[in-house]
Amino acid sequence: MMELIWVGSAYLIGMIANRLSFPPLVGYLAAGYILHAMGVESAQTLTHLADIGIELLLFTVGLKLKLSSLVRREVLSVGGLHLALVTGFSGFVFLLLGEQMTGGLILGASLAFSSTVLAIKVLEDNGELSSLHGRDVLSILIFQDIVAIVLLAFADGRQPSYWAFALLLVPLLRPLAHRLLTYTRANELKLLLGVSLALAGGVTSENVGISPDIGALLMGVMLSAHPEIDELTSKLWGLKEVFLVAFFLQIGLSDLPNTDQVIDALELLLILPLQGLLFFVLFLLAGLRARTAFISSLALMTYSEFALITTGAVVKAGLLAPEWNATIALAVAGSLAVAAPLNRYSHRLFSWLEPVLVRFEKKTWHPDRLPESIGAAEWLVVGMGRTGLSAYLTLHRQERRVVGLDADPTVLESLLAEGRRVIYGDAGDPELWSGLALNKVRGIILTLPEFDARCWAVSQLRKNGYSGQIGTICYHAEEEEQLEQLGANFIIHPLVEAGNQLARQIVESQAGFNALGNQVTKSAAAGNPGIETVLGAINGEAALVQEDAEKVVIRQD
Repeated sequence: MMELIWVGSAYLIGMIANRLSFPPLVGYLAAGYILHAMGVESAQTLTHLADIGIELLLFTVGLKLKLSSLVRREVLSVGGLHLALVTGFSGFVFLLLGEQMTGGLILGASLAFSSTVLAIKVLEDNGELSSLHGRDVLSILIFQDIVAIVLLAFADGRQPSYWAFALLLVPLLRPLAHRLLTYTRANELKLLLGVSLALAGGVTSENVGISPDIGALLMGVMLSAHPEIDELTSKLWGLKEVFLVAFFLQIGLSDLPNTDQVIDALELLLILPLQGLLFFVLFLLAGLRARTAFISSLALMTYSEFALITTGAVVKAGLLAPEWNATIALAVAGSLAVAAPLNRYSHRLFSWLEPVLVRFEKKTWHPDRLPESIGAAEWLVVGMGRTGLSAYLTLHRQERRVVGLDADPTVLESLLAEGRRVIYGDAGDPELWSGLALNKVRGIILTLPEFDARCWAVSQLRKNGYSGQIGTICYHAEEEEQLEQLGANFIIHPLVEAGNQLARQIVESQAGFNALGNQVTKSAAAGNPGIETVLGAINGEAALVQEDAEKVVIRQD
């Protein structure tokens, strides 16, 4: 019965929060506070489920961990400096107040962390997770997660055994772990393998006197770089979120914040914009454009779920007063409630502030610089995924002058290595369309996966005076009508077109097969030699016929 109360209340309050444009996490914390006010208490079962959720969270962090993404200038300079400045300021404040400086330093580092869940969710919803700024944000989040693990190990207070050093050898078992995942074919078995490895890492590290979270992280690192790791990560994501609900409920059930704690939480929320401003300045100093710096700073302008975890560990170690648990929980919930709507309208907010913010850009080369020209190209393909690449190759085979545009550095690097003409550009950036010379471009093909991004690109093209042809895709009838109103000339439904092509090709193939059969029958009546072989091929697996210097392969299943 108690499990139903926990889950049901989390769902109802989480749904209300989500309908109000807040993250469900805010609702889970609120549900815990409401249940505590109604006299419902936490239990060992909820604590155990919360521990599993944390281990799964750290395991998925390890799955995404790549050393090359952490040693880039933007990550080390922005993430490292921000962490050092916030931590130092917090320690200085605690020193002035006569509190334990160690606890203040760890608290400051915890408050410097940004919400991984919210940032990834926002970037994913906007289709920007693979963009240049999306990769920078994700790398900084992973960098913060690693620091959080170190803090957890320090705050845990337990004396590790000598066997703890053996945990560093876990990533060396990568070939064995990769082979095991490769041999695991069924989807549900892959999910069980991921959960088993995360729990095994937690149990192993706990037995050698180390925080279970570190073992789970190392197990994730062991599996990272596997070709199927994205599939495993997506399967674990939902399961991890379910277990983390128990963690957030437990925070709310622990205690209701008193007046002083509410005031302290509000004070932390008041300094949150200063964190966003600090991120913005550091991104500009790293050489990024104002737009990239602004959107990235908004995505990072939150307090992290890890702050709850590290604060709990520090309180348990006696370095902070227990009252900080409720204060940090309320501050984290409030930061997510503020950041969620801001990130939803980040592009619109920047368009309003652009005249002011661009003045602070460094007058040097930017890693996210926009193209000034597409050369002599007559066709532009925006979005070089499977659909966009297919359109590009079709135009290239027809000897059309075509160039591709994409915001994913990895995609661009791969296509450039293949000799394709591609350039960097973010279709959601209004400066791209206002500054790019398109007067010689006959047509633009938009294959962006997000409907809002396609609408934005079409409207910006027409707004900036482009009069050529615009072709794009849609998946629903109402989308087609809206794209037409914005100025798109050609709109296709990929799934409908796939059905049309399949039917057309199979009909044409059947007609050719019937014609071949008639020709073979006539040849047989005339007594041509070797005709038995051809007839046998038609009635069996395949036949290869040479006619008019063209080879036609017919396969009969």
